[in-house]
Amino acid sequence: MASTGASAQQSPALDRVSLWLGGYYSNNTTTLSAQGRDAYSGLDGSLNFEHDLGLKKRSVDPRVRADFLIGDSQGFSFDYYQIHRNRTGDYYQPIPALGTDVGAHIKGTVNYDFGSASYKWWFGHSSDVFGVGLGAAYYKVDFRADGSAHAGSASGTASASYNDSEWAPMLTLGWRHAFSDQWRMYADVAGVKKNGGDLNGHIWNASLGVEWFPWHNVGLALEYSASRLHLNKKYHDATAKLDLKSDGPALYLRARF
Repeated sequence: MASTGASAQQSPALDRVSLWLGGYYSNNTTTLSAQGRDAYSGLDGSLNFEHDLGLKKRSVDPRVRADFLIGDSQGFSFDYYQIHRNRTGDYYQPIPALGTDVGAHIKGTVNYDFGSASYKWWFGHSSDVFGVGLGAAYYKVDFRADGSAHAGSASGTASASYNDSEWAPMLTLGWRHAFSDQWRMYADVAGVKKNGGDLNGHIWNASLGVEWFPWHNVGLALEYSASRLHLNKKYHDATAKLDLKSDGPALYLRARF
């Protein structure tokens, strides 16, 4: 009976309730491209929001997580983060040789939201545990660029956009290690795959971090995160492709019970 009780003991690397509240300092690259169904559509091309529109590559955005154990080796995990950026710019350049002025006004918006919920199984009861999770992820992307330009008395406008939201199945893998009650280390990988219909692609997230608890229930976590999003959306006369790359450090205020 003593041996059975010891084998069912909760790992020191896991918490009954674990809450994460922090900020993600991300380095982003966003590219929207389109390819027409034929050579005469005139839709071929790509737009990089950082290089072409001047959006800042760096941004600080909120990120929250929550983990709940049911028993000693199973439980729920929730994660949410967003990357929201926008820029408006005016450009003006006189051309004396032509006796005219050239001006442009460009506005770019990049909004990306990602949330997930999964059920995890943890294997091991010592200082190291490994987890496998199944769940679903919800993502929402809203990217838009609007521009207007004039040269003398001539003027014109143009715009490009991508808007979508979807639920998709998700697989997660995790590792937790407890050096002591105050210091712990963790790693997580999650993959989302969307097939069928007019929208397909994949998303994956990965993180590696360390936790420090100067107090038993309150501490800090510092991690390095990376995510990749690649989506293809079919329209009547073209296919739009969206690529978002993001990576950088994240700092959390931690609470455990």
